[in-house]
Amino acid sequence: MNVQTYCEAVETKDLQHKLLAPSIWVRENHSPLVSLLDTSFNLIFEPSISKDYQYLVREDIFIKIGRISKQLDRQNKILIVRSAWRSSEHQQLLWDSKFAYYRKEHPEKSNTEIREIISYFIASPTMSMHGTGGAVDALIYDKLEDRVMDFGTNNGLEINLSKKCYPYYPDISPEAKKNRALLIGLFEDEDFVCDLKEYWHFDYGNVVWAIEKEKEYAIYGPIT
Repeated sequence: MNVQTYCEAVETKDLQHKLLAPSIWVRENHSPLVSLLDTSFNLIFEPSISKDYQYLVREDIFIKIGRISKQLDRQNKILIVRSAWRSSEHQQLLWDSKFAYYRKEHPEKSNTEIREIISYFIASPTMSMHGTGGAVDALIYDKLEDRVMDFGTNNGLEINLSKKCYPYYPDISPEAKKNRALLIGLFEDEDFVCDLKEYWHFDYGNVVWAIEKEKEYAIYGPIT
C-alpha cells in the first residue's frame, strides 16, 4: 500500500471512530487508579509537564504493564512510560504547551494551521482517552545500545508530529518498522489497541478500545 492510500484509509477510519464514539455505552467497572511509580517493575518515566505527576492507570492496566515490563527485561530493554491518566487541566496544559512549541518552530504558519496540526494528534480535554485511566503512551529504551529505540519520528523522547506517526506508515526505515512492531505487539498481546494515528498510544477498556474490539460497551469512562 502506498503512502497516500494508507493515510487516507487511516483518516477515514479515524473519522468513523469519532462519529461513533458518542454512541458507545460505558458500563463502568470502577477499577481504581493506581500509580506505576509504586511498583518494582523496571520502568522509565518520561518527565511530565504536570507537576508531581503520578503516572496513574487503572488497576487492570497496572497488571498488564507489569507483564510487558518483564517481557522487555528478557530482551535487555525497558518500557518508557510517557503518560497515563491525565486530568482535563493536564490535557489543556499539554495542548497549550504544544501550541507554543509549534508557534515558535513554525513562524510561517497561521494560528489556525498550528491548531489543526496539534488537534490532529492531541485531543481536547473533553475528548482525550487519557482521562479514562485506560490509555498509556509508551516507548522502549534499549539497554545494550543505551538509547531510546528509533521509531521513525523520534529523537530520543522527542516525537515530531506528522503523518509518519501513523503506526504502519509505509515510508520509514526497516529498523523503525521493526521497533514499532515490537512495541505494538507487546501491547496488543495484552488486549490493548494501538491508536490509529499514534504508534506510542495504547487504549484498553475505554470507548476507543470498545470500538476497535467490537465490544458491546466500554468498561472505563472519564475520571474527573
